[in-house]
Amino acid sequence: MTSTTPHPQHPPHPPHPPANPPIADVATPMINLVRIRRALVSVSDKTGAVEFAKSLEACSIDIVSTGGTAKALKEAGIDVIGIEEITGLKEMMDGRVKTLHPAVHGGILARRDVESHIEALREHDFLPIDLVCINLYPFEQTVSRANVTPHEAIEQIDIGGPALMRSAAKNHEFVAIVTDPSQYEKVAFELKANDGATTLALRQELATAAFARTSEYDTAIASWMQSSSTSKEDQFPEKLTIELHQKQLLRYGENPHQQAALYVDRNADGPNVVNAEVISGKPLSYNNINDASAALELVRDLHALEPGKVAAAVIKHTNPCGAAIADSANQAFELAYEGDPLAAYGGILAVSKQLDSKTVASICAEQKFFEVIIAPGFDESAKQALSQRWKNVRLLAVGVLSAAAGNNLSYKSIIGGALVQSSDDAIANVNDWKHAAGPAPSEQLLEQAAFVWMIVKHIKSNAIAIGIGLQLLGIGAGQVDRVSACKLAIEKASDRISADAQAVAASDAFFPFADGPQLLIDAGIKCIVQPGGSKRDQETLDLCNKHDVTCLLTGIRHFRH
Repeated sequence: MTSTTPHPQHPPHPPHPPANPPIADVATPMINLVRIRRALVSVSDKTGAVEFAKSLEACSIDIVSTGGTAKALKEAGIDVIGIEEITGLKEMMDGRVKTLHPAVHGGILARRDVESHIEALREHDFLPIDLVCINLYPFEQTVSRANVTPHEAIEQIDIGGPALMRSAAKNHEFVAIVTDPSQYEKVAFELKANDGATTLALRQELATAAFARTSEYDTAIASWMQSSSTSKEDQFPEKLTIELHQKQLLRYGENPHQQAALYVDRNADGPNVVNAEVISGKPLSYNNINDASAALELVRDLHALEPGKVAAAVIKHTNPCGAAIADSANQAFELAYEGDPLAAYGGILAVSKQLDSKTVASICAEQKFFEVIIAPGFDESAKQALSQRWKNVRLLAVGVLSAAAGNNLSYKSIIGGALVQSSDDAIANVNDWKHAAGPAPSEQLLEQAAFVWMIVKHIKSNAIAIGIGLQLLGIGAGQVDRVSACKLAIEKASDRISADAQAVAASDAFFPFADGPQLLIDAGIKCIVQPGGSKRDQETLDLCNKHDVTCLLTGIRHFRH
């Protein structure tokens, strides 16, 4: 077994390490197996720490420790060398200074194959440290609490911990750095298998994780400090760092020749598809996840619009092909499905209320088929019935829905960089709208208009949505001109448009000409909702006045690219 130079034993009179062979003029090959003789264990999260320390002790490894960790290990019957025996100094400043000492960092950073480093250890009676087990103060958890004070946050900024991690990771050719309880079992197994030694491959793996952790930690601190010191209007820092953590590799991306993976944003608020509980079904694909997220976003907005009712939506290629709001989950589903049964086949279904047996019976009836079904939860009968109906259907429980948090940022990667903007979290507010033409709207018509306006926000531009009551009948999505979007929406809604039922059409942006509104009015639309702002708005308003069609101007555009 290849090993490093033997290490000195525990004080008070440590023998000096014998000199290494002369250093060659060429680079020294990295050493594979390194025998661990002394470990520093100092952890904030003490999960599994005692068991891990016992595995070190079983390999005849001396354990140096600090504060609460040392106390916990001693109480478990483990022999511990106090950090003060290494540094000659007691911990000070309420624990702010304990491992920030040359005796600690010198013992970690010394290269075992460089004679001058070995001589420095001898000269100062520093003891080599071959393994560092440390995790950091819980800064992220602290600042995530409501009403946390700046003082509380600052005191959870770890200094010594990141310094130890970086020192050990830098010198990973000789030192193992353990930064998370999830690593304990693997490290303990390797120590036992190699007679108390670690392999270079493991040390490199651990060092990589350590540098990733310190980067993540510093990013969290910088983000908190910026959010604490800047105004709400100043959302865009000069340097933007996004921390994402791989959750799983996906079979492929949008197409089979593309590779893909799913990453988690640990700072995301509220229910989302990434953190949803997968109740049953085969693994989600890239497209499943993208469509499911779009479905959940729409249902969340509809729920915020009518929180006392139930919302349902069916999504295909991120566009809604059906959506509705009703008094029950079963009613909402049936209305949403009726919006476009042809497109709904193989789509993604989202409902804002836990699914019960009655709703599930409707979902499973006839020739319907859904790839993914999303809800706050599923009762046992619902789980069983859906799993029996479709063996591979993915059931995602996202928890109770809530409105989107304000000031969120959305990102779009482009070649060479990224576009960053605040999220479009606007909820329809009819009190801010302008009645610009036609008959004054009733309360019922305003409710319908708000519903259709919320849906058009979730359709790819150019977008038109047509609805009656609180049911979507047809959309025109992703067109390069607004007239074509109007034609598609009318075609989808077909003969279900009824002037008597006050059919409503919404446009995500203004009409540049009156040709689109003319098509809608000719089809039977009695209310048009649009942002306004065209140089030719008056042409559209005159047309609406001529045909007794209500026109409402929202003042808000909802482009979605």
